[in-house]
Amino acid sequence: MKKYMPPVVMLAVFEAIAVTLWLTKGNIFYLINFSYIGCSIALGIFLFIRRHRHARRVVQLLVGLYMLIYLGLIHGENMQIEGFWYYLFTGVFEAATIHYAVAKIFGPLLFGRGWCGYACWTAMVLDFLPYKTPSSPRKKLGWIRYITFAASLVFVAALFLARVGNLERVMFWAFVVGNVVYYAVGIALAYAFQDNRAFCKYICPVAVFLKPMSYYALARIKCDKDKCISCGKCRRVCPMDVDVTDNSRKRENGTECILCMECVRNCPRDAL
Repeated sequence: MKKYMPPVVMLAVFEAIAVTLWLTKGNIFYLINFSYIGCSIALGIFLFIRRHRHARRVVQLLVGLYMLIYLGLIHGENMQIEGFWYYLFTGVFEAATIHYAVAKIFGPLLFGRGWCGYACWTAMVLDFLPYKTPSSPRKKLGWIRYITFAASLVFVAALFLARVGNLERVMFWAFVVGNVVYYAVGIALAYAFQDNRAFCKYICPVAVFLKPMSYYALARIKCDKDKCISCGKCRRVCPMDVDVTDNSRKRENGTECILCMECVRNCPRDAL
């Protein structure tokens, strides 16, 4: 039963968050919201342990579609980075600020960039494209993400400085248009670089939050050097070009790992 502890622990973590936010905010929505996400992630981990081929895809669809369609389009919450800046500027710890705190700022200390691998609704679509493993070396274009990060901050700040009216409606349409742009750019880059995750590597502004915290993540892929035969297969199948055979925190592209477990699934010696 020991191998089933990870999904139990993950569910317990999200239930603790759910109950804490429910009691402190006085809103049962947080109990339902984080319980649902926790159950979805726990289910995915359970399916992976059972060697279900589409375990991660199940979680992506359960969480990604929930956040994109229900929270975003139906509930009208901007869950993109612009929504985070919006709530931050209004001084309200709600919606996107809570989401970012749990999934993208403090959460990565526990589960690294698991968000990118299991819950991101942009990557959810990009992962359906045919270029699941990079066909060429990683490009030195990661600096672009800092431009998009700054642009999102300047955009929301400008709205406040200009005292634009009906900001909630503006933020909703920013969410809709932003997602259309993200998908268009993501798909275009995937075909241009023949790499589904090109958008994640070079453009996505959320990585600016995720990378520094992921460096200290507790949940990490580790290599059993006694079993490893240095075949290089793990590196070839990794969508984020991470050298998982290096157990140090300074390993190449270490903060890019999305815990997709492709390396684990494909290792011929079960060394990971």
